[in-house]
Amino acid sequence: MKAMILKDFASIEQNPLEQVDLPVPEPGPEDILIRVNVCGVCHTDLHTVEGELSGAKLPIIPGHQVVGRVEKCGKIASRFNEGDRVGVAWLYSTDMKCQFCTRGNENLCLNAQFTGYHQNGGYADYMVAPEKFVYAIPEIFGNEEAAPLLCAGIIGYRALRLSGIKSGQKLGLIGFGASAHVAIQVAIHWGCEVYVFSRSEEHRALAKKLGAVWTGTSKDEPSEKMDSIVNFTPAGPTVLDGMRWLDKGGTQLLAGIYMSPVPEMDYAQYLYHEKTLRSVANATRQDGEELLRIAAEIPILATTTAYPLEEANQVLKLLKDSKIDGAAVLKTSPL
Repeated sequence: MKAMILKDFASIEQNPLEQVDLPVPEPGPEDILIRVNVCGVCHTDLHTVEGELSGAKLPIIPGHQVVGRVEKCGKIASRFNEGDRVGVAWLYSTDMKCQFCTRGNENLCLNAQFTGYHQNGGYADYMVAPEKFVYAIPEIFGNEEAAPLLCAGIIGYRALRLSGIKSGQKLGLIGFGASAHVAIQVAIHWGCEVYVFSRSEEHRALAKKLGAVWTGTSKDEPSEKMDSIVNFTPAGPTVLDGMRWLDKGGTQLLAGIYMSPVPEMDYAQYLYHEKTLRSVANATRQDGEELLRIAAEIPILATTTAYPLEEANQVLKLLKDSKIDGAAVLKTSPL
């Protein structure tokens, strides 16, 4: 099978992903073998490739927004049938018995494995995944439309939940890439007013198209204070911008897996009046199931651009330079 593999961490400008031919993997007893159709491209892939995240296994096939068909089932795998369309997200597996798993926080599992990070992901023709951590994909979505929902959508949904945003309140979104362009549709479905902060004129235009009542950069002063803010950027200084535009008692959620250092902040200016600053770490299977159900109800419109699998390096460079509107997906070649 064809795969894009990372053997050594390097800046994406050095084209570190190498196209190789590998044997098709065999599923274990509780696994399924998936013939990959598309795999979404995520900032986490970029951070993994460039070595900004500790703990990644090498060599590794990145990619954790995978949509494909079940090719083969393990000996005791029974959730899906051959030919079923399925999706794989960031959470590859957990031990299901640690203190975090048993209290409903499997996203914090002490022994969690992540797709395209600890276990080979979807930048390939085939991948293997544990059936308990695989999702059925709603028929309303095409393959390319479904891929961004499996990370951008799930993380955005969890961030919205943890922010405490309610119908009729004002929500700020800092950064408007793949995750935010899904989250805005959920928030508007919930009856929220959405304000979008982005340095990209194209991204601000997309936000307006999707229903934002105001757009600007994080340095611009919005017309209203926010009840909640979700920050999707990896840039630490934007945290201060978010806290500045947050209303009393509001919450700012940091939705990325990586962020540059957050500058020192003045307590009275940024944190006083019972403001909350909180991170989001991974997501649970329940988050995924709920997001896919809500996405089908709305239904969510995912703006995507498709590229051949072998262009993975170039696509990650476009992502780094904020030159992708919505989400990018990699397509495998038909066999």
